[in-house]
Amino acid sequence: MGVTTDQFQIEKVSTGGDGDGYSPDVIDVEAFFQRVITGYNEGWGPEELPADLMTARSLVPAGTGAFRDFSYLAPEIPEFHKERCTACMSCVNACPDTAILGKVVTPETLEEHLAGVEDEAERAYLRDQFAVTRKFYESRERRGQTPGYFGIFIDPTKCKGCAECVEVCHDLGFDALSMITKRDETVPIYQKAINFFRRLPPTPEEFISERLPVDYMLSEEALSYVGGAGSCAGCGEATALRMLMAATTYQYGRENMAIVAATGCNTVYGSTYPYNPFLVPWINSLFENAPTTAMGIRAHWDQLGWQEKRLWVLGGDGAMYDIGFQALSRMVASGMDIKVFVMDTQVYSNTGGQASTASFPGQGAKMAAIGRTIKGKQEQRKELGRIMMMHPNVFVAQTVTAIPNHFYRAVMEANTYPGPAVVIVYTPCQPEHGIAADRSRYQAKLAVESRAFPVFIYDPRKGETMRERLDLKGNPAVKEDWYVVPKTGERIDFITFARSEGRFARNFDAEGNPNEILLKAQEDRLQNWRLLQELAGLR
Repeated sequence: MGVTTDQFQIEKVSTGGDGDGYSPDVIDVEAFFQRVITGYNEGWGPEELPADLMTARSLVPAGTGAFRDFSYLAPEIPEFHKERCTACMSCVNACPDTAILGKVVTPETLEEHLAGVEDEAERAYLRDQFAVTRKFYESRERRGQTPGYFGIFIDPTKCKGCAECVEVCHDLGFDALSMITKRDETVPIYQKAINFFRRLPPTPEEFISERLPVDYMLSEEALSYVGGAGSCAGCGEATALRMLMAATTYQYGRENMAIVAATGCNTVYGSTYPYNPFLVPWINSLFENAPTTAMGIRAHWDQLGWQEKRLWVLGGDGAMYDIGFQALSRMVASGMDIKVFVMDTQVYSNTGGQASTASFPGQGAKMAAIGRTIKGKQEQRKELGRIMMMHPNVFVAQTVTAIPNHFYRAVMEANTYPGPAVVIVYTPCQPEHGIAADRSRYQAKLAVESRAFPVFIYDPRKGETMRERLDLKGNPAVKEDWYVVPKTGERIDFITFARSEGRFARNFDAEGNPNEILLKAQEDRLQNWRLLQELAGLR
């Protein structure tokens, strides 16, 4: 079965070439979709497709990940309960795979499109995907504005069954989503629903507030990561990338954003031939020179008068903390208007879980195994955020996707900063951290609460002193050493965090007591937090 590009804006770059759409000078994107994507979707592509110029150039058109089918992966899929939904958009933002999508439609628009559905049972099912919420319906109706129904739809071809959407909805106390077991009819019904979703017009702009960044993903312009990436179920990096792209393309448009990606997990799941989840220009470079590559692109863009375009460098621990650290330092020292997005997993996930200078003391990893004598990683963690603040005139932020408002604020302020900006995001890695597929958001939240990964924004525009520039808002109990849960009195510290992840498990005894290296790691986290408090004028 061939593919169809009806639901996506696919531009034909050329119709010239050798008849199949290929020539030394031009590439027919539509021919690529019809020949290559069809071949891979049907399973015969890797064996039967000939080598061609497009493959030789390592070119993959934008958005081809939209045609990748993961519906066979997981035995479960989320189910929507409209009566409990508040339209908070937390599930849509948390999904790593663009598998759960939201839309607002007016009553007239919904009825008009439902009228075209002949089957009565199908029509009733589609109607049940739309909720009457206070946010989009009741409050607007009271103000005399056009109300809207809020709909949630799950794309069965993108959902990997991680259940992160269910976890965040439950944690917020709504339980508007639950996991159900797939039956023979489940995927076909969900596919009909997502096709109906795509036939609906975009969410009217009046329903999207710039003051609520979590609603940006209601805008089709912001959905610039289409899913279909080969990332692990629940991947913390993928959620962060989706949110980064949503904020930037909502602000500037897809035509004004480009990515330079350093070697890492992001380049593997982002370019598993022939599937690419990005709808913006994207280039892959090496671990050590992505910032350097970006300097060349930025210089040429500036020559062309393209100063308004946003250029983001993506990289993980190796690219930014270790082998590529010198290139990063040189880039920010240049003062060039380049933004850097550091996906901090505290381990080299792409090379089998090796320890890095971002790893915590006591963490078990390859090259830092926990044994009888040496109990995992021994060195203290490098604090990239603190180092970047010591460079002249650099915007720096540490943030997590679990606090969406903080995350979006960090990205949007980085975009508007007239110079280099470095945004460091804690991105949990399920296999290397030893956590469940649905725990990325939860663990990121716990990392902030436990001082394992404090959030902050350092903006040189705010004043001349460190105290004026550094903002620790977003951390709980900002003037205290540790956060204490008000209802239970439980102290949340680094030991609490370590106890929840498999990478630290062998450093606890049979009674659950931490060993000496974990206690040292806790002291290291406390000293890091106290230093940030001092720099921010809170001590």
